[in-house]
Formats: sequence, structure tokens, C-alpha cells
Amino acid sequence: MGCVANVTRTINRVDGVNAVDVNLPRGRARIGYDPTKVQPAALAAALTSAGYPSHVEHGHDLSSQQAAEAQRQMHAHHHGGAWKRRAIVGLAIWLPIETVHWTLYFTGVRHHAGLDWMAWLGVIAGTFITFYVGSAFFRGAWKAARRGTTDMDTLIALGGGTAFVYSTVALLGYLLGWWGTLPDLYFMEAAGLFTLIAIGHWLEGRARDQAGSAIRALLDLAPPTALRLPPERKGVSLGVAGQSTAQEPTEIPAAELAAGDRVLVRPGTRIPADGLVESGASGVDESMLTGEPIPVRKQLGDEVIGGTLNTDGSLTVRITAAGSESALAGIIRLVEQAQASKPPVQRLADRISAIFVPAVLVIALATLGTWLAVGYSSGWEEARTWGMAAKATCSVLIIACPCALGLAVPAAIMVGTGRGARRGILLRDIDALQSASKVDVVVFDKTGTLTTGKPEVVGIEPARIDADGEPASAGGLSDDQLLALAASIEAQSEHPLAQAIVRHAKKRLLDLASVTDFRNEPGLGVEATVDGRTYRAGHNDFAGAGGTGNGAASQGTSVHIVEQSATGPRLLGRILLADQPKPDARDVIQQLRGMGAEVHMLTGDSAQAATAVADQVGIQ
Repeated sequence: MGCVANVTRTINRVDGVNAVDVNLPRGRARIGYDPTKVQPAALAAALTSAGYPSHVEHGHDLSSQQAAEAQRQMHAHHHGGAWKRRAIVGLAIWLPIETVHWTLYFTGVRHHAGLDWMAWLGVIAGTFITFYVGSAFFRGAWKAARRGTTDMDTLIALGGGTAFVYSTVALLGYLLGWWGTLPDLYFMEAAGLFTLIAIGHWLEGRARDQAGSAIRALLDLAPPTALRLPPERKGVSLGVAGQSTAQEPTEIPAAELAAGDRVLVRPGTRIPADGLVESGASGVDESMLTGEPIPVRKQLGDEVIGGTLNTDGSLTVRITAAGSESALAGIIRLVEQAQASKPPVQRLADRISAIFVPAVLVIALATLGTWLAVGYSSGWEEARTWGMAAKATCSVLIIACPCALGLAVPAAIMVGTGRGARRGILLRDIDALQSASKVDVVVFDKTGTLTTGKPEVVGIEPARIDADGEPASAGGLSDDQLLALAASIEAQSEHPLAQAIVRHAKKRLLDLASVTDFRNEPGLGVEATVDGRTYRAGHNDFAGAGGTGNGAASQGTSVHIVEQSATGPRLLGRILLADQPKPDARDVIQQLRGMGAEVHMLTGDSAQAATAVADQVGIQ
């Protein structure tokens, strides 16, 4: 908490600075400044010279952000690992000894406080933990003192250090015969303080890592490279033997793309930036943006978004927005701004932190002086006087270590917004989160929010009518036969619907047939030969199914299976697929209703699919 105040104070001393917003869990500061008076490099230098090593982040470049995030993650892993080791060692030594001590005390086995084996064990363990675990706090306090400031390490080091020094002096005085009775020793209390605060730092590091995972996950959607095509030319020159000299795509860093560039996007790769399709056709998985698990068919003139996944066809895309102008960069900025924003309670904590540590030190010194005055004026022996004064002073310092005040709120914001971002929940600012307690109407998206976002087979319908609307011949395919045929045809496809059909067939332990002449039509379906017969599986128009079989799918989408023959296509049936509700969706909606909220569902899916899901989760 003191670090926020110190960084703010340091930056505000620089001429030209007009605003400072420190994000402690992320280790970042957003600074408003007058570029005619100061430059970012000078601000970073000022912080570094004050004991806070800093550098300028060029956040608009996704590649630079990826590199900075990787460096931050490596530093956080190293820092968190060190605190983890200290916490585990301290806990492994301190907790068993404390447990045995108090067990013996409460069972009446050990009431005296003499130098028995338990007392010496506490002295040895407390000394080791103070020097091993507590050394990190002593170093932090020393660095703050060299900067002429104080922070939480100052309070912790003084609290634990005072307990240790007092106990050492008390023990040596007793052994040297300076006083007749052994004063109370606080070696294990100092050890417990350092251990518990070390555990807090370890947990804080984990919270910081979780908070940054949302940004890292979004940054990972941006491909590092792109295949840039050469500029268009009106004619193509011919080289030796009439061969075209047209250049092949050149692999470049995605950060070098600019509006107007043309890129080739191959199947299974992510689109490097926002653009328009110039040629080709494919299904594009836009779930990172919309939550919809089914790839959207893209063809000439359609818009594509950077970071989305091209599934099954090649596309030539003309870039319209790259780098900081892309939709993905906008989403990342939105998450970062929400994580960096502070609610009123945190702004209050930051103001308090500027005077908190010095105030506590003054109170601790006043406590020490008061008890010394009381002891000497009351005629107490010197050992008792200093013992009571030291205990009271340590109590003030230890109790006044409110790391939660400076860390709990920002850590909760970081973790909350981070988990939300991974689940597709973006917050404009933190005030929106704070005002959520007043919400009385909740509108849910369907796909990926109330549902799993993963299609599953919900029905198998062998054809009862053929493509001409006539009754199908007797002896048609059974459910298992139709499913096995469909899975055999779809086995080589990467489309989510195809994979769902194959999974369902394997779940039912069906044997798949070998296929030949497999052909994929991006965004429409597949064609393959099984036992000398040609079949198509996919969209109704592509398969040539004519009618829709047994009526429109009531819960989702369907894959038609058609046999292609010289006499024309013959509908064999269809597989119904739907996005199933999440197991806890109904319970969540019931809880919201119990809180008095009105619940709705908003979806771009068909009315039949929407009604089916709404009925299952209890939305009216």
C-alpha cells in the first residue's frame, strides 16, 4: 500500500505530470503528462532512481505487448517462487512447534516457562525463520529507508525485528545473570509474523498471475506472423520457359501489417488483422468475439476479425485495420482499462496510505515512551519495564500491518475482471462492477453463456421421405447405421459439427467405414466415397437434400446425409445437433430470481432453438 503512495509522490514531483494512476497488482502506472515539458523516458528514469525499476510500455503494438507480458510473467513467476519457498519453509518449521507448544500447554503437561527443550527449540526455530524468511522484509525496509520513505515492509520488519531483538536481549540477560527470572520470549511470535506475511505475499503473487492471465489469453489470439502477398499488378510477366514470376507470399511479423496489405490465411491459422475477404471461401470460428461455436461462412466481400480462426479453406484478405486499430486491440484495451480503474473504496485507501505508515510509527514510539514512563514511575524492575514496553510496541506494529487494505481491493478487481474476460464478460469500467448490486433486470446471451458453446448430437432421424417428397423405401437405415455412415464421411473434417458427430459415434462404439475421394467444401459440407457409393454430408443446399426430412430442427442445427447417384440425390436422413445448456445454468437463473431479478435471454439463433434452451433453463 505504501508503494502506491511512494510511486504517486515520486511522479507528481516531476514537472509536467498532471495525472497518475498506479495499478499495484499489475505493477503498472498510467501517467498523464505534458509532452512539451517531459517525456516518458524521463518518467521511467525518475521511478527507477527512486527504487522502482521501470520502463516505457508501448501498449498499442500487440507484439510489444506480448513481449512485455511474457517478461512480466517471467518476473512474477520468479518473484512468486521465492515467496513460495519462504512460506513453505517457515510454515513447515513454525506450525509444528507452535502446535506442540500449545497442545502441551492446554493439556497441563507444560506450564512453566523455563529454558526446557521446548523453549530452546523455539529459540533455534525462531532465529532461523527470522533470518531466512524475515530477511526479505528487512531488505525491503532498508531500501525504503535509503529512499527516505516507509512502506509495509517497514512495519513488518520493525514489528518482527523488535520482538526478536527484545527476546535475544532478554535471553542473554537471563543467561548472564542480569535478572533473576526469565522474561517472556517472543522468538516464535516473530517467526509466525514473518511466515504468515510471506504466505500472504505468495497468495498475492498467485492473484497477480491470475489477473494477468486474461490479458495473456487475449494476446495469444494474435498470431505472431502473417503471409503478406505482393502488391497487385495489372499484368504478370513471364520468365524462362513461360513460367510466371509472380512472387510467393512473404512471412513477416504481424506487427508490420498496415491497412491495404493483402494476406493469405491458410486453413487452421488465425487471421492476423481485421479485413475484407478478396478471394476464397472458408468457415471462420469467431467464438473469441461472439461466443458462437459454429464457424461462420466467409466469402468474397465478407468482413473478418483479427484473432479469429480460419478453419477449413484458404482466404485472401485485404487488411482494413491492424495493430492498435484492430478489434482485438480494442478488447485488450477495454480489459486493461477496467482492471486499472479504481472504485471509491480503493481511492480512499490510496489517500490513507500516504500518511498511514508514518502515523503508525509515531504511535508505536508514543506507546514505547508511555510504557517506559509508567514502568519507571511505578518502580517496576528494569526487565519488566522494558518487557511491557516492547510487547506493547510490537503489538502496535504487528496489528497495524493492513496489507489487505492496499492489496485486497485491487487483487479482487484484477481476479474478477480477469475471470470475467476469460468467460466473455467485459467491463467498461470498475464502476459498472460496483453498481451491479443495484441490477434488477438481467439479460443473458445464449451461446457460450447459458449453453456450453459446444454442439452435441441430440437426435438421429433416418429419412421417411425422399428428395421428391415420396415415402422412402422400406428397409431404410437404422439410427446406428445412419450415424456410422455420417461419422465415416465426416471423420476427416475439422468442422465442430463433424467432430461432434464423430464423438457421438465413438461414444456408441460404432465401427467407421473407410472412405476415398474425400472433398471438403469450406463452410458447406463434405463429400466422400464409401464402398463405391458417393455421399454428401452438410448443409441442406450443398447436400441437395431437397426437402428437410422430418421438419425443421427444433433445438439447433442439422447435418443432412445424401447419397449421390445417376438418378439424383437421395436423402438418407439427418443428424440433429444442438448447443446444450450448462449444468448450472438453471440453478443460477433460479438464484437470480430469488434475489428479485427479472431474467431474459437474447440470442441471434432461431426461435425454435431459443425456445428449447429457455425451457430447459427456466427462462419464460
